[in-house]
Formats: sequence, structure tokens, C-alpha cells
Amino acid sequence: MQRLIEGYRRFRAETWPREKARFEELAAQGQRPRGMVIACSDSRVDPQMIFSAGPGELFVVRNVANLVPPYMPDAAFHGTSAAVEFAVRVLEVEELVVMGHALCGGVKAVLEGVPPAAGDFVAGWIKIADRARAVALTCDDPEARQEAAEHEAVRISLANLMTFPWVAEAVEAGRLRLRGAHFGVATGRLVLLQPDGSFAPP
Repeated sequence: MQRLIEGYRRFRAETWPREKARFEELAAQGQRPRGMVIACSDSRVDPQMIFSAGPGELFVVRNVANLVPPYMPDAAFHGTSAAVEFAVRVLEVEELVVMGHALCGGVKAVLEGVPPAAGDFVAGWIKIADRARAVALTCDDPEARQEAAEHEAVRISLANLMTFPWVAEAVEAGRLRLRGAHFGVATGRLVLLQPDGSFAPP
């Protein structure tokens, strides 16, 4: 906790004076981010840092392996789906990016099995990306296999987003654009999903 308090003190001393006017404006007028990012909870992958975004610019939800489940409006708890609904229907974001990343532990669990200590929730959650295992097994090299599964997890999440009727409607009307991305932790490089299904630098 002490490191967090020290970080907060640096924020108050350095960042707050620089961003004070922006925060005051956001407090008075509310948030109007133009984009949403669905990213992994991995501590090495910070969307605001990667996209050099300031306060109020991005609506971000992070979860294990940057997954989006299919549309299931039932009585269960749906944190990611709730965030997507709020971003698309209330905030009316114009861009929604699903960003995977290299060395993803959630995707590794899809390929190799869930650690015994993560069986209560992680095991069920990553079943969303089960299809990625079949894609990855077509690769001989273990490193290529992991990356192929990470890329496929992004494609799966984008396909699942289109099962949300109001997402599909916004996309078809041209009000919303869905994008896929993948970030290299060791390289700092971002690649984007292309229309042909491949990933390439922007």
C-alpha cells in the first residue's frame, strides 16, 4: 500500500496541476470518450499508456485474456457485457478496440490448462476462447502457437460483440467501428487486425 500512496502523492504533486483543468471540465460536463478499449488485466498492458490517452479519452474494461462473451441477457453477473452496453448505448462511442497482447497468461491457460488455484472463475471464463486452441495447434513452433491463439482470441471477441444486437445495429449503421489489435510486451509494437484476418502494423 505504501507504494500506492507514494504514487498518489506524485500524482498530486506532478500530474494533478498539469491536468487539473481537464479533470474539472470532465467533472462539470461528464465523460464523452470517443473510444472504448477491451484489454487484458495483465499488469504489463496499460491501454492509456499504449495509446498516450489522457483523462476522459478512453472507456476501458480489462479482464482475463481480453475476452467478450456472447450476448446473454440473463440474471447472471456480466461485467464486460455491462461495460460494452454502457459504452455503446449510453456513451455512444465511435470506436471499440479489442486489444490482445503477447505472453498472455489467460491464453496460455486455454492452451495448457488452468492453474489449479484458478479453477473457480478463470476456468469457466476462458472457455470463451476454446476455439483458439484448435487454431493454435496448427502451428509447430510453441511461440507461434501462443501468438496464433492470442490473435484468435481477439477475433473471437470481435465475433461475439456482433452477437449483441445493438452493437451489430450500430456497426451496420456506421455509428460504431470494431477493431482488433495485439500489443507486443517486449517490443512495444502494436499490430492491427486487417480485413483479410491477418495482423499488421498501423
